[in-house]
Amino acid sequence: AATGVGGILRDIFTMGARPIANMNSLRFGKASHPRTPYLVRGVVAGIGGYGNTMGIPTVGGEVAFDECYDGNILVNAFTLGIMDSEKIFLGKASGVGNPVIYVGSKTGRDGIHGATMASDVFGEGQEERRPTVQVGDPFTEKLLLEACLELMKTDAIVGIQDMGAAGLTCSSFEMADRAGSGMDLDLDRVPQREEGMSAYELMLSESQERMLIVAKQGRESDVREIFEKWGLDVAVIGKVTDSGHVRIHHGGKIVAEIPVAPIVHQAPLYERPVQEPPWQKEVQKLDPASVPVPSDMNEVLAKLIASPNLCCRKWVWEQYDHMVRTNSVVIPGSDAAVVRIKGTKKAIAISTDCNSRYCYLDPYMGTVLAVAESARNLSCAGAVPLAITNCLNFGNPENPHIMWQFRQAIAGLTDACKQFGTPITGGNVSFYNETKEQAIYPTPTIGMVGLIDDVDRHCTQWWKDDGDIIILLGRNTDDLGGSEYLKAIHDRVAGRTPLLDFDKEKAVQNACRTGIRRGLVKSAHDISEGGLAVALAESSISRPDGMIGAKVQIEGDMRIDALLFGEAASRIVLSVDPSNADQVISIARELGAAAVKIGVVGGAKLEINDCISSDLGSLYQAWCATIPAIVGEKI
Repeated sequence: AATGVGGILRDIFTMGARPIANMNSLRFGKASHPRTPYLVRGVVAGIGGYGNTMGIPTVGGEVAFDECYDGNILVNAFTLGIMDSEKIFLGKASGVGNPVIYVGSKTGRDGIHGATMASDVFGEGQEERRPTVQVGDPFTEKLLLEACLELMKTDAIVGIQDMGAAGLTCSSFEMADRAGSGMDLDLDRVPQREEGMSAYELMLSESQERMLIVAKQGRESDVREIFEKWGLDVAVIGKVTDSGHVRIHHGGKIVAEIPVAPIVHQAPLYERPVQEPPWQKEVQKLDPASVPVPSDMNEVLAKLIASPNLCCRKWVWEQYDHMVRTNSVVIPGSDAAVVRIKGTKKAIAISTDCNSRYCYLDPYMGTVLAVAESARNLSCAGAVPLAITNCLNFGNPENPHIMWQFRQAIAGLTDACKQFGTPITGGNVSFYNETKEQAIYPTPTIGMVGLIDDVDRHCTQWWKDDGDIIILLGRNTDDLGGSEYLKAIHDRVAGRTPLLDFDKEKAVQNACRTGIRRGLVKSAHDISEGGLAVALAESSISRPDGMIGAKVQIEGDMRIDALLFGEAASRIVLSVDPSNADQVISIARELGAAAVKIGVVGGAKLEINDCISSDLGSLYQAWCATIPAIVGEKI
């Protein structure tokens, strides 16, 4: 987990940007799995330990548990950086004769074959094949960050790239390819922390906190002076050529000379077989008559709010420093994090989202819904969605069923991003996430950023004042398929996912943002996992300054469990001052969004229709106890 944070931080500052916020998306096996407590503690410690030491706040993320991840947990890391758009640095090796300079930590044998291990599956008794994990050092990374940003203020750099997967091999070949050049490397000059390393080991080591720089001729001393000042290794290990090859020297002789183009972009293009799984349509079937309606909705709400996928994540984010650098406006605990841009009135909102259960039932619609929910979370903060990055996590692509899932997800991602006007600026693909032929659910994790023009006009999810009017944006529909209710209460993963109408979704989000921007909306919370009842409960019990209840009356001609816990898309719960309620409803309807008053904020209970009357204190205790119980700690 620590190396994931370190790697994504380097991706940001190698471009010339200063990292200002971290997020993550974590997937663990079922809560009762014997290794889950160990893995949760270790991952959270790795993320916190690296980010905290670097002085980069971790401002949010998501945590989910499911048995499909018992053999392959996922740790997806996200970093936001800020920079002058006219001062972007690229990873290219141009200018024949320019020096190639190695900076950062020394190279060791850690992480060799880390990238190739990631492209493999594991069967019985194969755990010993997992290689040594890279050894991360956030103290060194902090020095590397400051040294790189200082060097970037000069005009000495031609290109720069971090050494990530496949280490020196990947960085050297990719930089040469982008410039249409070649490179000569002398591995005897590479700073090493172990004796007797072979050329193979030096080229493939994935030791952390290292960068490869191409500088202008004659500026070597400028680079050396800055990095030595920060106490980092620096060595000229080669030069740029026009050969179109990377020539590798070691032990006084040439040990390899390889053409760049075939390695980087002329690799075989695989047309893997694609086939819809034979069980796909079967799992989408759900006879409502086969799902009994529980007699006690208070009990259902208490179980859902305490389920590992809906409970409070405070135990996790309290181990992260989320206030360092003093930019954090909305910290973990709301729909989206908000980070101010110092020196301006603007702020950036950030969200990560994916419901992998939806993606298992329908990879196309599940991915569409992930994009829509991420955009909705930003809109609830008052931000206009701007752009997306992603981490696409799937099983073995050599399996035609996995390739079908992957293609469907890509199609959903494409269509959704076109609709929301959010370009995909980059991302990652992680295949072979399976053990003993058991693949994870398709998990196309979305990271989205949005812009708030006036940081004073942002919003959070919790109620603000007694007497405020609660408004529902969007329409309730009978959607139980793939819901947390169906899984947590009935132990079933089945049915059609909620369907998304792009026009309705965009209208709801636009209405929410408009109300926030005009100062009319006090709180906004999207309705997603757990449905309307859980969203109302979260708005009541997540309030940092003390809980406030609500009395709600919901109309709907459908099953009561579907009304309360169904996960229909395109819905947001707002709270507004009574004097502004009619105006907010009018704005919503003008923008094409359904809007209706459903209740009033106040009291010490959450009351919904005549079927739920839950004490907030009891709900809060249930909500807060789950994660500490999983890791073996008391609240």
